[in-house]
Amino acid sequence: MVNVLLAGAVAMVVALFGTPLFIKFLVRRGYGQFIRDDGPTSHHTKRGTPTMGGAVIILATLLGYTLSHLLLLMLDMSGLVEVTHSRFTMSAVLVLFLITGLGFIGFLDDYTKISKQRSLGLTSVEKLAGQTVVAVIFAIGALQTPGDSTRSPASTAISFVRDTGFDLAVAGPVIGVILFIVWANILIAGASNGVNLTDGLDGLATGACVMVFAAYSVIGIWQYNQNCQLAPGPNCYDVRDALDLAVIACSVAGACFGFLWWNASPAKIFMGDTGSLALGGGLAGLAITTHTELLLAVLGGLFVIITLSVIIQVASFKMTRKRVFRMAPLQHHFELLGWAEVTIVIRFWIIAGICVATGVGLFYGEWVANL
Repeated sequence: MVNVLLAGAVAMVVALFGTPLFIKFLVRRGYGQFIRDDGPTSHHTKRGTPTMGGAVIILATLLGYTLSHLLLLMLDMSGLVEVTHSRFTMSAVLVLFLITGLGFIGFLDDYTKISKQRSLGLTSVEKLAGQTVVAVIFAIGALQTPGDSTRSPASTAISFVRDTGFDLAVAGPVIGVILFIVWANILIAGASNGVNLTDGLDGLATGACVMVFAAYSVIGIWQYNQNCQLAPGPNCYDVRDALDLAVIACSVAGACFGFLWWNASPAKIFMGDTGSLALGGGLAGLAITTHTELLLAVLGGLFVIITLSVIIQVASFKMTRKRVFRMAPLQHHFELLGWAEVTIVIRFWIIAGICVATGVGLFYGEWVANL
């Protein structure tokens, strides 16, 4: 538990004090956000606001995770404190790879916008290709069982609050692996693009991510305490490296919390695709490695709602030439209805909080029901 809180605290401090330094660097280089001309007119005042702030979130997450382990390792070696869980784990490294890899794809997208002086970065094909490469490497690594472990970080079984009886490997080991890679790609692409679509108002995606990653911190700690290796029984969780996954989740939550100080309205910096793709990938990675894949749709319900608004808008226009919303994603619809930006953000945060509370309730309720 100490390493979880320590990681979150380090990440928050790095993001809180590192972000203004990054803002100054971006301002000196003239790296500002370009705004769509067809969007709400109130957004035109945001033109030129520094972007790519997601780089700070990623760096803070990496430092929070790494320094917390190193500090505990030093304390353990000194003999002052006995630490039993200070090692780096494969599950955590894979999730960090996913966060960093997708963050790099987002960085290329943001940099393209800045360098070419336009509001569009990489093409959809280029972005999807980059996401696919990172996701495939993650998926293959997640099914490996190196060392003396008998469990891989992921499972070919579809999971809700734990693995269900629907196993993709029923079609055969090789087909099962292929289907899992496809399933992982769907989850990662869906989560990363969901956060990306939500990142349209100051602090909206950042605040929502704080809640969901905090929920995964709680889930990871609970899975560790009720792990089949420590507390075997019919209701235990067969999740590898659950505590270390909680460390990562708390690191990201802390990094987002510190970044939110500068990203709240009026935002001094935007996370850009660098941050939104990385955060979405982190959520998908945690869902896969904690075996809570379908639960992510509940915990991240706000991202699902906003993504559905875009799907509905596009489908309606293509089939009927009529729009359901004044503008998609959904937050811009309410802007055009006259809602203040801060009002939309706070109310959407409330929705995000309800979704997170529901997801955690379902997770805990399943455990209680099976006692």
